[in-house]
Amino acid sequence: MTIRVGDKVPAATFKVKTAEGIKDITSEELFGGKKVVLFGVPGAFTPTCSLNHLPGYLENHEAILAKGVDQIAVVAVNDPHVMGAWAQSTGGEGKILYLSDGNGTFTKAAGLDIDLSAAHLGTRSKRYSALIEDGVVKALNIEDAPGQAITSSAAELLKQL
Repeated sequence: MTIRVGDKVPAATFKVKTAEGIKDITSEELFGGKKVVLFGVPGAFTPTCSLNHLPGYLENHEAILAKGVDQIAVVAVNDPHVMGAWAQSTGGEGKILYLSDGNGTFTKAAGLDIDLSAAHLGTRSKRYSALIEDGVVKALNIEDAPGQAITSSAAELLKQL
């Protein structure tokens, strides 16, 4: 079952690549007592994710934070090394937290997984954006198709802040 507005986000541990190596960050550490914009993508370095979805969050970084958001984070069912490389290549380090959900634990528990085996990608995350306050979903925007970045865009989420 997919999480909905009013639900608490599932407990999970993400991986983040830092200068010191791979670090764990729990959902409690990420969301507890904070206002977080989280967006999910099917995969780092994929065309829609890299060319359409992520750039909006980078461009609107300051505007989003100005609305009282503590953190912007992106999550994908990719390993932490890929997410770290994506952070570097996009210039997003220090602006967006690039979360690895390598086994899809969070994604599946939130009901936001999608089977992209036909495209040789396996289980991935649906494309979505969410506003999470102290671990509770306040807004959730899920795309109908993985190749779209309309309802989950930064511009749309800004309207909800």
